[in-house]
Amino acid sequence: MSAAAPKYLAGYPPALVEQVRGLMAQDRLAEVLLRKYPAAHEVRSDRALYDYVLGLKSEYLRSAGPLSKVVFDGKLHVIRQALGTHTSISRVQGTRLKTKREIRVAAVFREMPPEFLRMIVVHELAHIKEREHDKAFYQLCRHMEPDYHQLEFDLRAYLWHLEATGRALWA
Repeated sequence: MSAAAPKYLAGYPPALVEQVRGLMAQDRLAEVLLRKYPAAHEVRSDRALYDYVLGLKSEYLRSAGPLSKVVFDGKLHVIRQALGTHTSISRVQGTRLKTKREIRVAAVFREMPPEFLRMIVVHELAHIKEREHDKAFYQLCRHMEPDYHQLEFDLRAYLWHLEATGRALWA
């Protein structure tokens, strides 16, 4: 198990990182996470993910443009070191400007708790309105998911566990 501070928890207060490091050293982090998040979500297919994202978008971002594509992407984590991406491509078609928006969610989220899936989807949806990770961006994330920051921290702790042990908890 890795004792070095993980890249996933960079920027967090040292006391929090030490708590997670202690749980890792005692091999108890998985137990803590499973108690807090006991089951994986049921969103398994790209179609189900698209419907799930559309539901959140229609609830919180009605005025935002349509999404062209939402998929689980098996290459995301490996290639871009990202857990999700959003793209917006504008093209001229005749006399009209057509915009296509895509959200790609790392395939690792196929078998995670519903709270973690919601957190990453909220993050990517927030980028539709706010491009930068600034105060307005995080306010929008908290509007859509009040526990956003705690979920992000717990997800990052889980990713450290996954990298250090290779053991997925909800697979």
